[in-house]
Amino acid sequence: MPASPLQPINLDNAAASPLWPEARQAMLEALSLGNPSSTHAAGRSAKQALERARGQIADLIAAKPAAVHFTSCATESNAWAIRGLLGANKRLSGANKPSTPHVIISAIEHPSVLSAARRLELDGAISTTTLSVDAEGFVSSGDLEKALTGQTVLVSVMAANGEIGTVQRIRELAGVARSHQALFHTDAVAAAGYWPIDVKAWGVDALTLSLNACHGPMGAAALYVREGLRILPLLEGGGQERGGRSGTEPLAAAVGLGVAAEQAQKRLSQGIAPLAALRDRLVRALRQGIEKLRINGSTQERLPQNAHVCIEGVSSESLVLGLDQAGVLAGLGSACNAKAMRPSHVLKAIGLSDEEAAGALVLSLNWMTTESDVDQAAAIIAKVVEPLRRVSALTARIR
Repeated sequence: MPASPLQPINLDNAAASPLWPEARQAMLEALSLGNPSSTHAAGRSAKQALERARGQIADLIAAKPAAVHFTSCATESNAWAIRGLLGANKRLSGANKPSTPHVIISAIEHPSVLSAARRLELDGAISTTTLSVDAEGFVSSGDLEKALTGQTVLVSVMAANGEIGTVQRIRELAGVARSHQALFHTDAVAAAGYWPIDVKAWGVDALTLSLNACHGPMGAAALYVREGLRILPLLEGGGQERGGRSGTEPLAAAVGLGVAAEQAQKRLSQGIAPLAALRDRLVRALRQGIEKLRINGSTQERLPQNAHVCIEGVSSESLVLGLDQAGVLAGLGSACNAKAMRPSHVLKAIGLSDEEAAGALVLSLNWMTTESDVDQAAAIIAKVVEPLRRVSALTARIR
């Protein structure tokens, strides 16, 4: 049965994915609980629910619960990691660290990381180095080694890119940073729930996590901070989250995040191969149905739910809008403003020209995606592309 606009096939899970039923039910129950900071019975029940969620998230990343701090979103977690770690650790090696710390990031980081670093640099608080990536989106450990200096306090490289799907070799990169006494933070939002994470094995000092792309609620995230590591609070006030993040905890959202983490851990324990097979099935069908289609990102080390394509002869915006009308939700692979369409900074970083990046689509599956979803979506995408290409070719001839 073809997809209906009223019941679309969701291939834009990087933006939002359906809640696990278990998470929804837990959130509804949490709405009737009290404030976790209250000392009466209702508050104690709320506190227990909050700590249960903290433990569920810790299990997902192989951490201790005390190292997990709740935040409102991944953007807040990233900002807190960068500002808080810098503020508390400017002089990691005493006199060897000057008053202007050095920070290293990659060219394909999420805007929340790029903007936080850029703002601090504009304010004169830090100097930064931005590492380039290769054609598949990998950060080179050799490039990181060359960029590290005696002034480097923090390195921030994302665990996986949510646009092109490439999974970084975080353990290797973190080891290089550690050998130079630099802290290492990773934004693991795109990987969380779809890729095994072990903060100790990876050797990271801080890790950002949310699960709205993996059947968790929006408005809830977490920041892992290695036990014993100093970090200044981003928000000050009532001293919640052991003084790290003041403000009344969003209990229902945190509980939903915890249950989503537990459900994701169950799927991960069974392996990511079935989800990767669905992704590969989608890619094969797209290749068969659409000529002049480019697949971006790593061919091997990539997220199992991610496929990033560029389709020649169409624009990303018209393609996403056409798919929406046909009953398929897809991610816009290029950032647009009021004046022009431009390739995303990620596509530019891996070396694509504006022409090569045209028709970019971020296609992301979830743990509930079926073979029928994939097959229908591939057929619909091919049907939408054909008339758009004809219009594009006609417009080009008229010009």
